[in-house]
Amino acid sequence: MVNVKLAVRTLFKAPVITAVAVVSLALGIGANAAIFSLFDQLLLRPLPVPNAERLVDLSSPGPKPGSQSCGQAGECDEVFSYPMFRDLEASDAARRVFSGIAAHVLFGANVAYQRQTLNGEGVMVSGSYFPVLGLRPALGRLFTPEDDKTIGGHYVAVLSYGYWASKLGADPSVLNQQIVVNGQSLTVIGVAPRGFEGTTIGALPMVFVPMTMRAVMRPGFTGFTNRRSYWAYLFARLAPGVSMAQAATAINSAYRPIITDVEAPLQQGMSDQTMGRFKAKLVTLADGRTGQSSMHSGSKIPLIFLFSITGIVLLIACANIANLLLARAASRSMEMAVRLSLGATRRQLLGQLLTESCLLALMGGVAGLLVARWTIGLIVALLPSEVTTIVHFALSLSAVWFTGLLSLGTGLMFGLFPALHSTSPDLISTLRAGTGKHSGARSASRFRTSLVTAQIALSMALLISAGLFIKSLSKVSRVELGIKVDNLILFGLSPELNGYNGARSAVFLERVTEELRALPGVSGVTSGMVPLLAGDNWGNVVSVEGFKKGPDTDANARFNAIGPDYFKTVGVPILSGREFTMADGNGSPKVAVVNEAFAKKFGLGRDAVGKRIATGDGPLDIEIVGLVKDAKYSSVKQEIPPQFFLPWRQDSTVGSLAFYARTSGSMDLLLRSVPGVIARLDPNLPVERLKSMPQEARESVFLDRMIGTLSAAFAALATLLAAVGLYGVLAFSVAQRTREIGVRIALGADIWRVRGLVLRQVGLMTLVGGTIGIAAALGLARVARSLLYELKGHDPMVLSLAALLLTAVALGSGYIPAVRASRIDPMQALRYE
Repeated sequence: MVNVKLAVRTLFKAPVITAVAVVSLALGIGANAAIFSLFDQLLLRPLPVPNAERLVDLSSPGPKPGSQSCGQAGECDEVFSYPMFRDLEASDAARRVFSGIAAHVLFGANVAYQRQTLNGEGVMVSGSYFPVLGLRPALGRLFTPEDDKTIGGHYVAVLSYGYWASKLGADPSVLNQQIVVNGQSLTVIGVAPRGFEGTTIGALPMVFVPMTMRAVMRPGFTGFTNRRSYWAYLFARLAPGVSMAQAATAINSAYRPIITDVEAPLQQGMSDQTMGRFKAKLVTLADGRTGQSSMHSGSKIPLIFLFSITGIVLLIACANIANLLLARAASRSMEMAVRLSLGATRRQLLGQLLTESCLLALMGGVAGLLVARWTIGLIVALLPSEVTTIVHFALSLSAVWFTGLLSLGTGLMFGLFPALHSTSPDLISTLRAGTGKHSGARSASRFRTSLVTAQIALSMALLISAGLFIKSLSKVSRVELGIKVDNLILFGLSPELNGYNGARSAVFLERVTEELRALPGVSGVTSGMVPLLAGDNWGNVVSVEGFKKGPDTDANARFNAIGPDYFKTVGVPILSGREFTMADGNGSPKVAVVNEAFAKKFGLGRDAVGKRIATGDGPLDIEIVGLVKDAKYSSVKQEIPPQFFLPWRQDSTVGSLAFYARTSGSMDLLLRSVPGVIARLDPNLPVERLKSMPQEARESVFLDRMIGTLSAAFAALATLLAAVGLYGVLAFSVAQRTREIGVRIALGADIWRVRGLVLRQVGLMTLVGGTIGIAAALGLARVARSLLYELKGHDPMVLSLAALLLTAVALGSGYIPAVRASRIDPMQALRYE
């Protein structure tokens, strides 16, 4: 029988070794538990719906001529037109293999109830959405197909549980009351179940609205009948007994005839090659248990990379513990030999020793939970506030179970070899010698050396990886944005979401500009439809005077509608011509400003001013009046795209804008003043994304900062653990070789020769381990190449610095044992043992 009490007593007989082991394991296990918690939440956790494993996501890769609207719920390959959704939903093939098909799309929502207006997100869903998911309401009822039959005819809403509980106090009397969503009064018919926050990870919708109400929520929307307008995300539930492959075959039997017979004839100006690809399109199915979200693809590689790094840290920690236990086993050889000679079986001793190592790992795991919480706290500190509010970063129950299993696994992994080694001594030689040494000492020494060499290799891999990300982050931080972010603030307003029509919105937005200009210290105010560096991308095909387009010509450019003095306020130089003024409004000639990338792409050069363009294939009725220097658009890391700018005052449908205000005083004071200004103009209109532009620029590269910081921290930790392991092995080796070193000194070896004996061992292990580590680092860099900015995975400077740092750490760890060896007294050494 394994004696747990004996294991506890044995561990606490060597408190220093036990403490070092527990701390090492806590750091390794805690880091892994933290990253696993994120991995689980973002990539593994199924939707809180019955039988989530039966859900499948639909997509249709291939040409999508026309307009595409894709966002947080997934890539553009995944969106369908509304007519196609209805065709597939009604097909006999779909009814055979699916219990139902559902559609959804996120939308910006201003939700007002009892004089409280909040800006956030909503989800427009088909009537089949909740039935396909198999959900039951927390209050009232959920949508059914009857609530989604008539375009623009269902003024009903379902509240999310989070919004109902946190903002409305879980008041049951809200049922059948009116709530205002984007200026439209809707009847609350129910509340979604607790814990359900939609099918898009990273979104926190306040309200669900029938999809047929999209034109009511967004005036001017015309995508219900247009088969060339792709915007709806689809998922389905497999019917009982139907496999994903069977469902894919069946749904394509309905999809292909629609593509070839109905939609192909609608395409114009398409080359034969592209038409062939269009007709060959298929619906593909993917596991839908985790929902639909661009966060899945965006976070997968970073999390796998971080998981790999923390796994390496744990391996290094385990190697340290194995070395500690091997060293301890050498001192317990006599104890094991005596117990074996007195009748204890090897199996009993193995069980006892493995119990000690598992108990050690358990203590490390418990302490690791605390380290995991600290690590998650560090990650949260590196993330933008928008991310931390929509994703709950906390140590999950799954992560706790993972920590327990990891602790057990590491206990067995680092305890097995020392246990086998210490229970198979040469009994006769050990008992006779009375020294605790036996014939397996040499194999144990080789094993310890191999472990340290592996630690050095793993540390080298992490140091190089960290160096690459730090250099990448340094490059990102020095990117020339083309705009002057200092003393500039940003915020958004969406009066159309409060029911303003186009004319009323324009008047209100002009008043906002005037009020902001009147604030003390404000030196410039402007606005634009597409906020800078916020990840938004608006694009359109253009026609340009003198530029010939073929069927497959890329004539797309990014777009922004801006206000007067835009370039002056945000700090973009005008190279020729002028920027927009108050005179560029409704009724005035149509004008545009383009950037250098636009002029280059469409062959305008420096003579862009005076040329004419058009959006789409319409008449060339827009005159270019200005050419501006290239500046970043959607992201700090994204290459500057061709851009054209139009005056938003010439667009009668503008209902939301991003405002920019530059101050000569304190940005904090200006940030605090903005909500008061807007409240005076409309107390029910929420201020969106209020922040400084330097903050916006930092948050645009939050992933780089997070990976750079964490990889550097984990690499430093791994190197420290490896240094401790190297020191321990060398110190133990010197102690074991005391007699040999004493003899060498007695025969005339000087101090430096003795020190060289130890340092040569360090050099050999560092050389072998470093070489292996460089190869491993190049493999890691290939995996993470997409995360590096303008940097290859074999940067010579990073490789050299990592090698120099690791060599310095290794020599520093070996220096003390080397000095200790050189000070051995030959007379005492000869009497040693």
